Amino acid sequence: MSNPIRIGILGAARITGRALIEPAAGRDDVQLAAVAARDRGRAEAYASEHGIATVLDSYDDVVDSPDLDAIYIPLPASHHAHWSIRALQAGKHVLVEKPFAANASEARQVAEVAAMSDTVLMEAFHYRYHALLPRLQEMLAMGLVGDVTDISATFDIHMPDRSNIRYQLPLGGGATMDLGCYPLHLVRTLMGSEPEVLSASARRVDGGQVDEALEAKLQFHGGVTSTVRSSLLEDAEEQSARITGTLGTIDVDHFVHPQAGNRITLTVEGGTTTQEIPQQPSSYAAQLAAFVAAVRDGVAVATGPSDAVANMEVIDAMYRAAGLDPRPSTLI
Repeated sequence: MSNPIRIGILGAARITGRALIEPAAGRDDVQLAAVAARDRGRAEAYASEHGIATVLDSYDDVVDSPDLDAIYIPLPASHHAHWSIRALQAGKHVLVEKPFAANASEARQVAEVAAMSDTVLMEAFHYRYHALLPRLQEMLAMGLVGDVTDISATFDIHMPDRSNIRYQLPLGGGATMDLGCYPLHLVRTLMGSEPEVLSASARRVDGGQVDEALEAKLQFHGGVTSTVRSSLLEDAEEQSARITGTLGTIDVDHFVHPQAGNRITLTVEGGTTTQEIPQQPSSYAAQLAAFVAAVRDGVAVATGPSDAVANMEVIDAMYRAAGLDPRPSTLI
């Protein structure tokens, strides 16, 4: 077999364990070759814990290393655009966590750089690569609920710690950025088109620009309505969607992390049926497989730059409709 894809990691984020380290452990075509963090001691501890061979002094050192082929970026959203551009310009493939950038303007700048490069740029919407999503697409294509009239989705968690980066505006914080991007992406993907934002309302943190919760009313072509909701501070976690059609409904449970257990419930005049999609491979394993196929064989990814820009444009529109500004840019 050819040499493995050597991946460098920016930061010591907890998400890296699930999103990259665990799925990479089952592959011989991927090597987690280097890591850097703001604190070298933390990077050394992280590398020791996860078997990463090399610790470098800075993110720049990782991006510029001639010994690496790709960069994984799990930094705060405010840092995504800058380091994606740096990595692309250094000739590296990039897997960047969602949301793609702090705002749509940044997203477009990243996409422009990607268009001029000969490398892969993939947004890490891992759920998109699990078998749950194509099953939903198949059900819609079969017309099991007739013509779609409404498609709505919710992602809530319980995160009361206001010191968390999800609450920090300069770091690209907000419920919509961290959570709402998922239900928005789901409804866009299933509809195969872009919505218009009709209205939105937000629950602000201390009356400021950070949304603790946000609900947006959207409309797709043909008058299909949609409600997208997210909240950082609910009593219980919820990851759900409902597709309503002229013949019935499809209810989806746990679509963001389907490997933890998921359920699709189809209700039509003839009755109700429930199915669970196999949990393995996990969404993260499937995502890494898609990234490897793109790097190795040029296979197009489902969450590339154009899709990422479109999602960020709707996020910005949702913020404006709720009387909030898009997240501030850090690009010069």
